[in-house]
Amino acid sequence: MLVAGIFFAVMGVCVKLGAARYSTAQLVFYRSLFGFLTILVITRAQNLPLATPRWQMHFSRSIVGFISMMMFFYAITKLPLATAITLNYTSPLFLAMITAMLMRVAINRILIAAMILGFIGVITLLNPTMQEDQWRASLIGLLSGAMAGWAYYQVTQLGRIGEPEWRTVFYFTLVSTLGSGAWMSLETFHPLHAADLILLVSMGTSATLAQLAMTRAYRKGQPLVAGSLAYSTVVFASLFGIVLWGEVLSFDQWVAIALITSSGVLSVWATKRGKTHPT
Repeated sequence: MLVAGIFFAVMGVCVKLGAARYSTAQLVFYRSLFGFLTILVITRAQNLPLATPRWQMHFSRSIVGFISMMMFFYAITKLPLATAITLNYTSPLFLAMITAMLMRVAINRILIAAMILGFIGVITLLNPTMQEDQWRASLIGLLSGAMAGWAYYQVTQLGRIGEPEWRTVFYFTLVSTLGSGAWMSLETFHPLHAADLILLVSMGTSATLAQLAMTRAYRKGQPLVAGSLAYSTVVFASLFGIVLWGEVLSFDQWVAIALITSSGVLSVWATKRGKTHPT
């Protein structure tokens, strides 16, 4: 999960750098395309089977994940990197709520406390003094977390019926490539510059490697430990933001990030106690 955290932060850096030249749809397209090619090479080199009778579940998970990614990338281009990633990482809170509702798991006091803590953190992070464009981007970033929570629940269900991580990632990148390609065709196209190729390939490759590492961590390790270490991405993103863009966050923003991170870890623990396995 620490490997996944580093790679997800690297992906965020690539998205933010690429935003100077390309639209959100194009960034999602290149991330998905190069990610798709990466996982295709991996699966073909190891002769891993891609055919599945569960294609409807993969399609549903991929659509939800694609929408979440579009929102997440938009938030990254408009907000400090650590802020955008933190809003997206409210997903464990939404995952816990979805799991409790759909699997009829009792919402215990710890989970309620985690949700309240996360809500306070979100309100603090969405500072009323934000400019209008930051408010819009922040709300979209928060919605990306909700959609990601739903996508992770679907990943959990796929894992429980024996679908391997490479197949889940393969169909997700395939659907995202087609979806973002269609979206991109409706916008003004910005030609691909050869100088940006390394950046865009790095974005897709790092994202795919992060997904594989994350999925493996949840499938093979302890979900509680994996869910807690997932927040290492926020730490790495904060360091990248400070070093590359001088994104010095205010004290209340750091407090908000700490609250959201703590609530996410707490919700994972509470859900684990309810005998569920968040992914």
